[in-house]
Formats: sequence, C-alpha cells, structure tokens
Amino acid sequence: MSTTDDLLQLSTPSPGVACLTLNRPQAMNALSLALRQAIADTVDRLAADPEVRVLVLTGAGRAFCAGLDLREIDGNALGNAKADPVLALRRFPRPIIGAVNGAAVTGGLELALACDVLIASTQARFADTHARVGVVPGWGLSQKLPRLIGIGRAKEMSFSGNFVGAEQAERWGLVNRVVAPEELLPQAFALAADMASALPEVVQIYKQLIDGGYAGTLADGMVEEKAASRRWAESLDTAELRARREEVQARGRTQAG
Repeated sequence: MSTTDDLLQLSTPSPGVACLTLNRPQAMNALSLALRQAIADTVDRLAADPEVRVLVLTGAGRAFCAGLDLREIDGNALGNAKADPVLALRRFPRPIIGAVNGAAVTGGLELALACDVLIASTQARFADTHARVGVVPGWGLSQKLPRLIGIGRAKEMSFSGNFVGAEQAERWGLVNRVVAPEELLPQAFALAADMASALPEVVQIYKQLIDGGYAGTLADGMVEEKAASRRWAESLDTAELRARREEVQARGRTQAG
C-alpha cells in the first residue's frame, strides 16, 4: 500500500481499481481541513488518470467517517472549494464504490452519498446530525438523501439525528448490500474489478446519463439517452462489437453455472 499522505492511503488492489482509505482512525476519520484537501487533491489526480477505471472509498479503524472535525469548525468551514471532497467525488467521471466499514455520520454520510454504490459492513451505522450539531448541510445531503430513500425516511433521519443500522439502511435502499466485516473489502474489490472489466468509455457515458437523468426529468433524460446512443453508434466497429458480444455470452454462461 502506497501512502499519499499520513491522513489518506492509496492502494491498487487490482488493475484499473484504486482504493482510498481515510486514515485518521483515532479521530473516527473526521474530516479535518488537511484530510479534506488530501481527498480532493487525490481524487482529482486519479480522475485525470485513464488507467483508474473504478475508485473504492473506505475508512481505517472502526469508522467510515465521523463528519467534519468539530475542533476546526468556524463560519468558513465549508467555504473552501479547493478542500471540498464531495465536489471532487462528484467530478470523478467513473464509478465510485463506498465500502462503509463503520459509522458514517453527517459529513461522513454526505461523503458516502457521493459514491455511486454503497456496500456496508454489518457494523456500519448512518446518521445525519446536522440539526443536532447546529449546522446546515452544504454538500447535498438535504437533496440527495430524500431522492435515495424517500422524503419521509429522510426527514426522520435528518430531524431526529437518530442512527440507522446497516440492515435498516439496506431495507431503505441507502446501501446496495450488507456483508460481514471481513467480507467488506473483498466484495467491494470484486465488484470494482467487474466494473473495471467493462468497456470504460461506455461506463463513463452511462454514469453521465444516469446522474444527469436522475437530476432532471424523465423526459429530458430519455432525450439525452437517445442522443448519446446515436453518437456512440456512429463510432461502432461491427467486428469489435461481435467479439465483445461473444465474450459477454461466455461470461454469462460462467455466472449462470
């Protein structure tokens, strides 16, 4: 494992897959300014590397991320765009898998919601404590959480500040699946390898289409998908398409078995 900073560790578990591990376990990986800057800088650097097809984000120790480091909170705590890890994750053009190993609280929950797919350990817990701490969210939580789990459930979480366990989070659609702690990273890395083995140009277009359509209307999304499909069809090579189809059929037979 190579270290980008004492606060953040970068590894390459398989070709095309990068893993970022928040490394402040003694502080439950709370987002200090230095850690926020390290995440933003590293994610932007990985985004510029076409060899990185999938990013996995996790935490060291007992927590995924406890949110902003309250010891550094002031009126400008969220105002530094250069140290905005959520914005950097949103800019990342390829899939991001969050491997939630423990508590994901407030800003940590926002960090998780910036991922495309969430896999949770049975030890994971989720909470939005903005209203209890006395901070208004600024990284999209008030908009993304209701769209993901429903407005009533989002209000329950945000107005109460109560924790939601991993199994309940799965039932609500907050996470894709829940696994044993020792299976968290192996399953995240296996899924990342599957995504990395798909055609990267199409995966990137697909992510743009899904995110853009999710943020807009169904009608607008349908129009954009049709336009993207036509643009891609103009560049198709029939022989390559046939070869890839045969690979997909062979892979399907293996998975069916």
